Amino acid sequence: MREIKIYGDPILREKTCLVREITPRTKELIKDMAETMYGSKGVGLAANQIGVDAQIMTVDVGRGLLVLVNPRVLSSFGEESAEEGCLSLPDIRVGVRRAAKVKVEGLNEEGKEVEIEAEGLLARAIQHEIDHLNGILITDRISLARRHLLSSHLKKLEGSSKSLPERR
Repeated sequence: MREIKIYGDPILREKTCLVREITPRTKELIKDMAETMYGSKGVGLAANQIGVDAQIMTVDVGRGLLVLVNPRVLSSFGEESAEEGCLSLPDIRVGVRRAAKVKVEGLNEEGKEVEIEAEGLLARAIQHEIDHLNGILITDRISLARRHLLSSHLKKLEGSSKSLPERR
């Protein structure tokens, strides 16, 4: 299990790099990510949340592990708001507006192209993790007033995990 980077760590604000090929090292990283996600009782994890600069995400909303490498949203439909939490923002839950349905593409852990249509919690989790891979946090998707209310908690979190990213 890997250490999860907490709000304030610079890697959480960087757009991650594309993965050029799926190597044994990439597969080991995916295994570590799944173990970390499950061990932390999360439903999703992006590589930069464990300090790795790579466009890799894992998600499991109760339907089994979904791995997407270099994920990209092809289309989105509708809009809904729901409360979200984040492993990199412990003890913070905020209402976030997201597309109700998404169609995404990427590579699976074997390097095969996949296209997924998702709605509900799966769509929300996928969008949340793609945001992470682009340096966007749930606090960026809330009102300025709500962010102000969270500012003291965010300041406590800030700076608790600063390290150099591992490149893939």
